[in-house]
Amino acid sequence: MSENPDQRRLVVTLGASLTEAERCHQAITVAVTALASGAEVSVWLFGDAVRLAVPETAATIALDHAPNLADLLDRVLDGGTLTVCTQCATRRGLTPADLLPGVRIAGSTAQVEEILAPHTQALVY
Repeated sequence: MSENPDQRRLVVTLGASLTEAERCHQAITVAVTALASGAEVSVWLFGDAVRLAVPETAATIALDHAPNLADLLDRVLDGGTLTVCTQCATRRGLTPADLLPGVRIAGSTAQVEEILAPHTQALVY
């Protein structure tokens, strides 16, 4: 997260199944909108949602009247942080080499630190 103590921050946690296209799109759309408004954004994926960080997966999740999910994730990676839950990745046999460039794997200690930082709003999808 930023070293600017007054920076507005948003932590979005997404644990939706990949069959829940609307929840997946909504979470990432909100994150991208927050980035566009100047907020610092961190997206955490857990459960089956960690598969969104695997190349080509997001492109398979289509939703009418919604932007391309893979493009939205690229925007998160360009301006924010995208993190996959350590335990969730391990349970699915995923390593950093399996993930999109720029995605990190981290655990609950790092997530709690981000969520409890000053000027931070947390959303869970």
